Amino acid sequence: MKIICIGRNYVDHIKELNNAIPTSPVFFLKPDTSLLIRNRPFFYPAFSDNIHYEVELVLKICKVGRNIQKKFASAYFDEIGIGLDMTARDLQDTAKDKGLPWTVAKGFDQSAPVSKFLPKTDFNDLKNINFHLDLNGTKVQQGNSGLMMYDFDDIILNISKFMTLRTGDYIFTGTPAGVGPVKVGDKLEAWIEEEKLLSCLIK
Repeated sequence: MKIICIGRNYVDHIKELNNAIPTSPVFFLKPDTSLLIRNRPFFYPAFSDNIHYEVELVLKICKVGRNIQKKFASAYFDEIGIGLDMTARDLQDTAKDKGLPWTVAKGFDQSAPVSKFLPKTDFNDLKNINFHLDLNGTKVQQGNSGLMMYDFDDIILNISKFMTLRTGDYIFTGTPAGVGPVKVGDKLEAWIEEEKLLSCLIK
């Protein structure tokens, strides 16, 4: 399986990092070794001193497809969860300054904590899904799928132009504003609507 992440999909987040607004979806990959499941703790890596959280809705792909038309895109995922795109911001900033890829900043081990998944049929409106992240009991990020620049179907359409989607792939769909640093001892809790799906202790 592969983990595909959409960057710069919420205007407020683009502005907070002083990035340019993209004219098409920006995406990058995390390896399967970045996956962290079952609410296991995240161990702060020695190579960074500025790890940031980024909460995102996550799609689970349910069948193989490429060059998928938008009108068929919704048939290619059947579950939705929530995840954290843990980012070594110091390494990312250095890479961006030098025009280098972000891989070391985004794809390190355990950089993708992911919750259990909910059936897509649980949601009345896929363009109106509320989600948020708490840091030590305080809400730090809040988003709604309706605020994405590129919705779920647009994301699948665009990714599948370049690479085949396979059953079991995950797609992180972008983070809203409010990203920030974590430290050892912090606790992150991620919610879809009123259901807490992910808990992650920083060790």
